[in-house]
Amino acid sequence: MKIKEIYDQNVKQEISSCILGALPNWFGIPEATQQYIVESSQYPFFAALDQSKALGFISIKANNPYTVEIYVMGVLPDYHKQGLGKALLDKVLSWAQEHGYEFLQVKTLDSSHPDMHYAKTRKFYLAVGFKPLECIPEIWGKDNPCLIMVKHLDQ
Repeated sequence: MKIKEIYDQNVKQEISSCILGALPNWFGIPEATQQYIVESSQYPFFAALDQSKALGFISIKANNPYTVEIYVMGVLPDYHKQGLGKALLDKVLSWAQEHGYEFLQVKTLDSSHPDMHYAKTRKFYLAVGFKPLECIPEIWGKDNPCLIMVKHLDQ
């Protein structure tokens, strides 16, 4: 398995469509999923590949000169808990540091929501060094309170 930056927008959309489609517990709203697929193709995009098969991906966007955000990330269910998410994140951390960013942020569902799948997501981000910054329910609506998590990038 190797992590590779993908530049072709069509390939980015193929990879994200395949992987997000396999993750209905996280990406179950078709309109939102389609938006992730289209928009992630506009941003830096890295894929975990086993030969030519994509097992996971991460797309990031710059928010300002100091902060880059994980826009969307997904790993095929059969490959969860095998280090792929961490490997993708490590690649993004290196990329962000090389480009002079100081912080990496991610938005996820807050713990005030009972979704067990997003509890696993938060646990992953905590394990790799993210800290909860703020819950802002207005971002996605009160039924889906948004938690912003941040990680300082050691230079």
